[in-house]
Amino acid sequence: MNSRRKKRLVLASSLVVGVAVVASLLLYALNSNLNLFYTPSEIVNGKVDTGIKPSVGDRIRIGGMVTEGSLVRDPKSLRVSFAVHDAAGGQVTVTYDDLLPDLFREGQGVVAQGVLTGPGQLEATEVLAKHDENYMPPEVAEAMGKDHQKMQYSEAQKAGG
Repeated sequence: MNSRRKKRLVLASSLVVGVAVVASLLLYALNSNLNLFYTPSEIVNGKVDTGIKPSVGDRIRIGGMVTEGSLVRDPKSLRVSFAVHDAAGGQVTVTYDDLLPDLFREGQGVVAQGVLTGPGQLEATEVLAKHDENYMPPEVAEAMGKDHQKMQYSEAQKAGG
């Protein structure tokens, strides 16, 4: 092989290796920023189509309804804990150490983003609440299914009492 062909071979192989390194770094960066959406029953039982469950340490988003009577506030800090459930019967405990959205209430739809710290436990970094009477995030609406009934409020609750 002459020196000209050797130079071309080295250049071509260097280019292929460089593209492979850049592609692998890009895929690694995208994978570390990926937040998959799960419902509480999918966290407990696994996805319906694949059976895959998220593992401890995975960054995920969870959507469902805040379980009535599950909200527990720490009196000395902003830390709160509440349960999120869906129509399929799954339930996950979410802990959050920040201010909750103004529209956050028990019985309302929420989406929480965070890290799974144990089976059925999520340490949230962000909590989003539905923002009006008729809106529900599409993922939560799909997860709740057609069985979801709109909440009925008493006149005292409507008046803010």
